[in-house]
Amino acid sequence: QVQLVESGGDSVQPGDSLRLSCVVSGITLRYYPIGWFRQAPGKEREGVSCVSSNDARTYYADSVKGRFTISRDTAKNTVFLSMNNLKPEDTGVYYCNVGDLWGQGTQVTVSS
Repeated sequence: QVQLVESGGDSVQPGDSLRLSCVVSGITLRYYPIGWFRQAPGKEREGVSCVSSNDARTYYADSVKGRFTISRDTAKNTVFLSMNNLKPEDTGVYYCNVGDLWGQGTQVTVSS
């Protein structure tokens, strides 16, 4: 059974940093592309970042370019999302995704 478990969400102030983690079990993560999505209150889920299976390609939404970095630790079967200079509009529930599989999400709140 494949499971994705996110963690690292918190309530922070604008300008702060967070690193989200997604531990994947049941598959060997390095063989799969993986992405991060987020859903703000009252809005649809949107793609934030993703990385190809061989880590050769990454994608970032325009709103997070230069501030967020996606990475993976293949030994730990974990993908990370490092988020710097957080803004209130980054608030939402962050999910990791592999194929049609989703984690339960982790809440990020950015507020002064």
